[in-house]
Amino acid sequence: MAVLIDARLPQTQCMRCGYPRCRDYAEALARGETDLNRCPPGADATIEALAALLHRPRKPLDPRCGSETGRRRAVIDEEHCIGCRKCIDVCPVDAIVGARRLMHTVIARECSGCELCLAACPVNCIALTAVAEEKNRRGLWRHYGADEADNWRRRNASRLSRRARPKQAQPPQHGAVADQQRALRRAEIRAAVERVHRRKQATSPPDRQPAG
Repeated sequence: MAVLIDARLPQTQCMRCGYPRCRDYAEALARGETDLNRCPPGADATIEALAALLHRPRKPLDPRCGSETGRRRAVIDEEHCIGCRKCIDVCPVDAIVGARRLMHTVIARECSGCELCLAACPVNCIALTAVAEEKNRRGLWRHYGADEADNWRRRNASRLSRRARPKQAQPPQHGAVADQQRALRRAEIRAAVERVHRRKQATSPPDRQPAG
């Protein structure tokens, strides 16, 4: 049953339902542990499909999970990106690429618009941009296609599989050295954040003075 439920979710992996990924929500729903109206991206289409599948009454979208929005994608202001990797670490579909201390960028066609990268960015250099509606899109949902959902499901599964692999053993670092490296990394991030803030202040228009 969880597989059938999961097929009716748009696979944005946004966590708005309260579960780490769409499949976890589907499994909880199959066990009767949660309700069928907790997917804002799928909204009415998903609720109706789940109600029919599970023979449960249809309900309005739970406002505690958020509201339905149009299709959006993340865009990184590359000039202000400090290369901290925090957005890469939280992206559930590996749609962000880049290396530590170097500029990151979003692969537009892979981005599900989950919004998880927004809160992760320490310099607020990520924004969401609207995606134009496509005609004749195949799938249940208004804003997402079945092929996109299948792709995001695969990418999320691949990410989880990769992260579950045992990491290659690294030479042990003794306490003082490890502490020094962590302190250096924190200092680098603070300095990068301060540089971005100064740059933003320098390029922002001055406050208007009240007329005398």
